[in-house]
Amino acid sequence: MICTRFLLLLFCWQLAGLCLKAQMKGGWGDQGNGTYVNPVLPADYSDLDAIRVGDDYYAISSTMQFSPGMVVIHSKDLINWEIIGHVTGDLTRISPQLNWDRMNCYGKGIWAGSIRYYKNKFWVYFGTPDDGFFMSAANDPAGPWEPVQQLWKVSGWDDCCSFCDDDGQLYFIATNFAVDVKNKKKYNIHLFKMTPDGRSLIMESDSIIHQSNGSEANKLYKINGLYYHYFSEVKPEGRVIMMERSKNIYGPWEIRQLNHVDQKHDREPNQGGLLQTPAGKWYFLTHHGSGDWEGRPASLLPVEWIDGWPVIGEPGADTIGRMVWAGKKPISYKEKISIQSSDEFKTGKLNVQWEWNYQPRAGKWSLTERRGFLRLYAFTPIYSGKQENIILRAGNTLTQRSMRTPANVVTVRIDISHMVDGQFGGLTHFSTTSNSLFGIRQENGIRSLVYSVNGKDTSGISVQGKSIWLRSTWDANGTSYYAFSTDGRAYQSFGAAYQLTWGSYRGDRIGIFNFNTKEDNGYIDVDWFRYDYGK
Repeated sequence: MICTRFLLLLFCWQLAGLCLKAQMKGGWGDQGNGTYVNPVLPADYSDLDAIRVGDDYYAISSTMQFSPGMVVIHSKDLINWEIIGHVTGDLTRISPQLNWDRMNCYGKGIWAGSIRYYKNKFWVYFGTPDDGFFMSAANDPAGPWEPVQQLWKVSGWDDCCSFCDDDGQLYFIATNFAVDVKNKKKYNIHLFKMTPDGRSLIMESDSIIHQSNGSEANKLYKINGLYYHYFSEVKPEGRVIMMERSKNIYGPWEIRQLNHVDQKHDREPNQGGLLQTPAGKWYFLTHHGSGDWEGRPASLLPVEWIDGWPVIGEPGADTIGRMVWAGKKPISYKEKISIQSSDEFKTGKLNVQWEWNYQPRAGKWSLTERRGFLRLYAFTPIYSGKQENIILRAGNTLTQRSMRTPANVVTVRIDISHMVDGQFGGLTHFSTTSNSLFGIRQENGIRSLVYSVNGKDTSGISVQGKSIWLRSTWDANGTSYYAFSTDGRAYQSFGAAYQLTWGSYRGDRIGIFNFNTKEDNGYIDVDWFRYDYGK
């Protein structure tokens, strides 16, 4: 028996090694033969929480300073996902610092939250490190969502979750990561009751139910009459998944570790949600907490219940789980859905894959002034200092996630005939640690192709025509190359390779930018944006 189990573990470890190599080469998701390879979402879907309602699965992911905020995704089989909307369209309801005229909240903004379904509504709660906790509710997870309202104005808290008990009492759990007098973080996990409408905390009900090094990622469940408190914790091996259980929501709690981590190879899966399929099988949808250039991608791990504990991943001899890189699809579902990417700008509204870098400036963009085009008006960045980070302070940059797949090709066609002096518009890859801009800059009435990497410019040909086609291609290593065309048929490469990077808890973003360093003047019309990514 021991020998058989050892051989099985050896096989699983070998399989994990092979799948890891496939993942690093860009293999991911549905393999088309009834199996899947992790990650199932090879892009920045961080701080996940997920639920099942009927035969549908819904998940939310943090968005920091991007607007609209808190993305909502949907799946029928836990492997193939599509974007269906966002919880909040106006980040200024959270903080004026998230507006286009401030732009100084990198690494902040909308952090982790929870999505739950009770009282015939979907409920999302989330926090920011500086502004406190917020909530919204909706009848349909695709929206419309109620205007976000503040639950508690406080700083130094994160990773919250709401919970509705069998008697209808609402609870709220979150971590206070305040610094004590010895400058050591306490990471106290607090439990509150909420008012029946779920819009206020009952402060006098505050109770600390756990304290440890780095204890965050809170979720509350009630399964078979027991309360389960899920959280992550920092141990010598890295950030691991922990669980407490009790017959009473206030304890006393039993506690155990649910997974081991290998920081070099599995990138610390930890923040996520427990899910049970209609067939009774359990899974855990999680982000990988260690970010790389694509951000913190999402994987689906099997859950095996052992002695009443949901062990996440492949259980070892110690009955603690380990990362699983491949498996059988949980549900057979034939209709194909996928993360949206391309946009022809013909619907009169932005497609759901788009997020602005900060709340956009109203009146400076339009989908109706020229039918079938996105018009972006140029205005001056609020940037002061080194030119290497100008894109981080340029408003109305429209972005989406860069995928880590074997082959990514983004092409955009832009009408540049209404550009003016001082204007620069085109394609960008950016994070807070590095950026590249590739497009057309106009000076002294002359429009020239420019490739700028962290403020260092390489200029090319002057462009005489009305339109320019710009392209970025990158691989699973995050190595990007730019190219251009003046006729939409023949493309010429331009500039050196650019390495996509990660920074401030965010992966690389591909985006469309347009700003003017001299005055609020000029505009570009974007005809279409086409993004093809492969398996």
